[in-house]
Amino acid sequence: MWLINSRNMKLEFMQNPKKNSYAILSHTWGDDEVSFQEYRQYEQGRAPGHARTGLEKIIMTCQLALTRGLAYCWVDTCCIDKSSSAELSEAINSMFQWYKDAAVCFAYLSDVRAGDSFGRAFAASRWLKRGWTLQELIAPRNVEFYDAAWSKRSSKAESLTFLSNCTGIDREVLEDCTNLSRIPIARRMSWASMRKTTRIEDTAYCLMGIFDIHMPMIYGEGKKAFMRLQEEIAKQSCDLSLFAWTSNIPPELDEPEEDRDERSSEGIREEFRGAFARSPREFYYSGNLNRGQMGGLMDPEFTITNKGVRI
Repeated sequence: MWLINSRNMKLEFMQNPKKNSYAILSHTWGDDEVSFQEYRQYEQGRAPGHARTGLEKIIMTCQLALTRGLAYCWVDTCCIDKSSSAELSEAINSMFQWYKDAAVCFAYLSDVRAGDSFGRAFAASRWLKRGWTLQELIAPRNVEFYDAAWSKRSSKAESLTFLSNCTGIDREVLEDCTNLSRIPIARRMSWASMRKTTRIEDTAYCLMGIFDIHMPMIYGEGKKAFMRLQEEIAKQSCDLSLFAWTSNIPPELDEPEEDRDERSSEGIREEFRGAFARSPREFYYSGNLNRGQMGGLMDPEFTITNKGVRI
C-alpha cells in the first residue's frame, strides 16, 4: 500500500500499515487529477501544471492529516499505480478495508460552496451520486465533510439520521460497518441503485466491499462484471433477496438507449430474463426489505445450475 508522508509529501510503500495510522481522502474525480507517475515527477520537483486542482486535494489532505497528528495519508489518484493491473486489482479488492482502517476519512465535496446550506447542498452533491463513495461513507468510522473551500461542515457522527435519510443506509451500518452482514442483500444493492460510475465494470467493483467479495478485475467485460459479482455473492450467502429485483424501474433510472440490451429490436421489454439483475438499478424497490420480512429466506440452501437456481 502506497502512502504519502504528510510532512514531506513523499510516497512510501508499506506492506501492512498499522490501523488508525493514516488519513484517507474521499472525493469525486475531476479532469485534472494527479496520477501515480505524475506524482513521482512532482516528488522530483516537476510540478504537474495541468493538475492544479488534483494537486491541491493532495496537499490539503496532507495538511489536515498533520492537524490530526497523522504522519501518513492516502489519496486514490496518486497512491495506486494503475499501469500495473496486479496493483490495481489488489487495491480495488483491498479498498474497503483501507477505508475501514483509516483513522479519519476526509470527504471533499467540490460542488458544495462555502455559503451553501449544508443539508440542501449535500443532498444535491455529486459525491452522493457516485458509486465508489458508497463504501467510502460506510467503511470508515470517522468521516468529516469539507466544502469546496476546505471548511469542515459536518461529520458522520454528527449527521447519522440525516445521512441515513439521504442515502437509505441503515443507521446501524453508518455507525458500524460490521453490521452490514445483518442487512439483506437486496437492501444493500438498493443503496447503489441511483449511483453512477464512469466505467460500467465499476458498477460491480465498487460494491465488492459492501458484500465482502474478492474477485479479479477484468476491465472490458462490461455488464458481465455485475453478473460475476452476483455469482460470487451466491457462493457465499444463502440470502434469497439476491433475487428480489425487478426490471420495472423508474424511467429516470433507466439506461441510455445505447446501453440497453434487455429489449428486443422493436423496443419491447423481453418477457424472460436470467436469474440475476443487470445492474443495481433493478434493486431500486428493495430498499424497504428487512430481516423480519425475509423470515426464513435469509438462510435456505440453494444451488446455481446451468438451468437456473435450484431451491
